[in-house]
Amino acid sequence: MEPHPRNARMLTVNQLTSAIQSGDIDSVILAFTDMQGRLQGKVIHGHFFLDTVLGHGTEGCNYLLAVDTEMNTVDGYAMSSWETGYGDMVFDLDLDTIRRLPYREGTVMIQSDLSFTTGELVNVAPRSILRAQSAKAAELGLKAFSGTELEFVIYNESFESAGLKHYRDLVPANQYNVDYSILGSLRVEPLLRDIRNTMYQAGMVVESAKGECNLGQHEIAFRYDDVLVTADNHSVYKLSAKEMASQRGQSVTFMAKPNQREGSSCHIHMSLRGEDGGLVFWDEEKNERTPLYDHFIAGVLATMREFTLFYAPNINSYKRFSEGSFAPTAVAWGLDNRTCSVRLVGKGASARLENRLPGADANPYLALAAMLAGGLYGVANKLELPARMDGNAYTSDAEHVPATMQEARDLFAGSAVALEVFGEDVVKHYTHYADVEMSQFNAVVTDWELRRGFERH
Repeated sequence: MEPHPRNARMLTVNQLTSAIQSGDIDSVILAFTDMQGRLQGKVIHGHFFLDTVLGHGTEGCNYLLAVDTEMNTVDGYAMSSWETGYGDMVFDLDLDTIRRLPYREGTVMIQSDLSFTTGELVNVAPRSILRAQSAKAAELGLKAFSGTELEFVIYNESFESAGLKHYRDLVPANQYNVDYSILGSLRVEPLLRDIRNTMYQAGMVVESAKGECNLGQHEIAFRYDDVLVTADNHSVYKLSAKEMASQRGQSVTFMAKPNQREGSSCHIHMSLRGEDGGLVFWDEEKNERTPLYDHFIAGVLATMREFTLFYAPNINSYKRFSEGSFAPTAVAWGLDNRTCSVRLVGKGASARLENRLPGADANPYLALAAMLAGGLYGVANKLELPARMDGNAYTSDAEHVPATMQEARDLFAGSAVALEVFGEDVVKHYTHYADVEMSQFNAVVTDWELRRGFERH
């Protein structure tokens, strides 16, 4: 049976085959999301894809899950090293994900899972980690849905120009705070409109765009979906926004904290349903939350500090957590309370929790996996929901989220819960990822040090 596309705007194998044979499609991007949240892979000629890749697959070097952000090979990863010869991984094509990229003529993308040439799943791959948590939910008769609200900052400079200027003194697309400003959105609407319409054509359900607080900062929202679909869409959207900005001589950044103003978030909304689509978070007769919902919230909170590395995966991520910034510092929950790390919104079918901890730099697969794993841990162990936070969580005595990557790394590495829900391979792999990032950062002489020390020390 032919795989079923996610909606009518995505392609079936038969439709892709016809489009390639007619010359409408000539390039097929095969991609997976790496540790850093980037889409990596190959661009395959259309006819070679039909003749060879579709039936037999393709491979890529396994170092792609064992490099730093600069794509340098680093020692210490069990799955890939000079000692093991840097072998291949197999791209296991998910043929439900065939989508056009309309901003690239004649081009489609297919997203992939990864396995070793021995046939064994690459269990440390981000998509594998999220799939594993989704499967655990299914074992309980549950299905997880999520939406990611991703903010970014637009600059009226190309990526090349920004690099040549060392990413300093860039011209933002808006010169003042445009939070919810229609004028502010319209000033950059040509780009935002193109992204919205193109992503719709690429199979996503686009909701809206709005301005945000930082200069040139905006957000485009998409409708919630199955957690894996949401992560796939998130990755494609992030790549596409950069590509489409670049085609206009502009640039966008998804850094969590690109400057001293407000950072860019990735608020994650999540809910569970029964396999039949029935409500499990809300008791319609009593018009209140179910015990399962409370256990899920409790699990997300109980694991938040230990799982922060999956929500905030970079050195820069932790610069975003500051009092009064709308980025949370307290491990707390509240009803429609944006000072808390977990905010409950909606009733009935719309009942869901919003995790405000992740920044725009989060890897969507890892962040969603952490939130789902934490919630399911709470359900499995029937964790009791702590007291609701009323008022300002920033000034409360609630426990704080990790303030540095080192703190987050140590909590993750020593977490018995992480070991239980993710497995030893995943914990070791991403602990080493954090070690590499911190080691490289600690070796750099920063602008801050030069300004403070060049003359005065």
